[in-house]
Amino acid sequence: MQAAPVRATAIPSFTDALRAVESLLMSGGQRTARQNAWTSVLEDRRRAKDRVEAQLFLEQVAGRH
Repeated sequence: MQAAPVRATAIPSFTDALRAVESLLMSGGQRTARQNAWTSVLEDRRRAKDRVEAQLFLEQVAGRH
């Protein structure tokens, strides 16, 4: 008796499935716009983190004098 064959293909993640549906429903321009918007969100988050770190640094320096 032989063992059952092992499945070699990976099951797509939920994110992969959503991207596949998105690619079917949206035109290339809409996908690009969404990607640009997400890039902007990430950049805004990075700048906000930098502002908080700079503010904490300035407060520490001001407290030493």
